[in-house]
Amino acid sequence: MHRDFSEVNAKGEVLIVEDTPASLKLLSDLLSGAGYAVRQAPNGELALWTAQARPPELILLDVRMPGLDGFEVCRRLKQIPSLCQVPVIFLSAQYDTDDKVRGFALGAVDFIAKPFQAEEIRVFGLSG
Repeated sequence: MHRDFSEVNAKGEVLIVEDTPASLKLLSDLLSGAGYAVRQAPNGELALWTAQARPPELILLDVRMPGLDGFEVCRRLKQIPSLCQVPVIFLSAQYDTDDKVRGFALGAVDFIAKPFQAEEIRVFGLSG
């Protein structure tokens, strides 16, 4: 789903980085239905490019992706002055304490476990 920047409303814009098409669509539908402007990135490289082009208010970032994984994407995002303050919430089907510690050390604000509840996605750190 593509929205023009002029359509961004008071709830803000979320960048969803997810390599699984069904999860990407579900997350996009949930958040756009809750009034957020949503941008999608199916991989880490595109996420970095689109975030730099126009910083979002929040990034939902899948941990396990081919190519650049979520940890590397987060590390690179936090090195970019215009993006270092953008909150990152990791999405992961499997993570352990080491993953959490690594994610927080890289600057993530939280983790959401997959499968997730719709209410959790709509309000978990996204209330506007």
